[in-house]
Amino acid sequence: MPPAGHPATPSENPRGDGDNEPTRVLIVEDHRVVAEGLAALINDQSDMRVVGNVGTVAECVPAAAEFNPDVVLLDFRLPDGTGADAAKALRSIRPAAKMIFLTREDTDTARFAAVQSGASAFLHKSRAAADVVAAIRDVARGKMLITPRTIATLLAKRRSIEAQLERLTPREKEVLTLMAEGLPSRAIAAELGISYTTIRTHIRSLGSKLAVHSKLEAIVKARELGLIS
Repeated sequence: MPPAGHPATPSENPRGDGDNEPTRVLIVEDHRVVAEGLAALINDQSDMRVVGNVGTVAECVPAAAEFNPDVVLLDFRLPDGTGADAAKALRSIRPAAKMIFLTREDTDTARFAAVQSGASAFLHKSRAAADVVAAIRDVARGKMLITPRTIATLLAKRRSIEAQLERLTPREKEVLTLMAEGLPSRAIAAELGISYTTIRTHIRSLGSKLAVHSKLEAIVKARELGLIS
């Protein structure tokens, strides 16, 4: 404990609640080298420790039940789902746990899913180690690192995406997805069991509704709409 009149430093009291126990961190990351590096970084801090290190959505729930983490550090892309899936599952058993997404997934779709799942922070893996450690400390204290302005922007973009999706027929969504996968028009026709002429009609309709006229534009738009990952 610090002397009377001397405020606790972040390393002495990470949660700011009078509890001097280290912040318990659960890592959910399927790349072992990355997970081990994060564990070494966190365990090198005096005010936090890794209590579990798992690589799938299925593994994170029993791990959280056993170790009762204060903070969960999640990748977005996992072998059996997403970090958002994991966060939602964790909420049902450890509602007080704080969620930090640490990922290479740099899309508004991923950010929106993280916000919906109750994340307190969303960091790209290119961020410095010191930023990750600082985020864990801040989030453990209850700080929200995703700003209201960011959330409002994501909501506005999401409404725009939903409006665009509503304008598309189910068949047009299929055609756009296959265009984004690189299939030429005749191959799309064969895949869907419809005529080449009909495919050309769908592609013209997509061009009119979404301004999609090339494979590259199709890939960008399909990702934006969440039709492909």
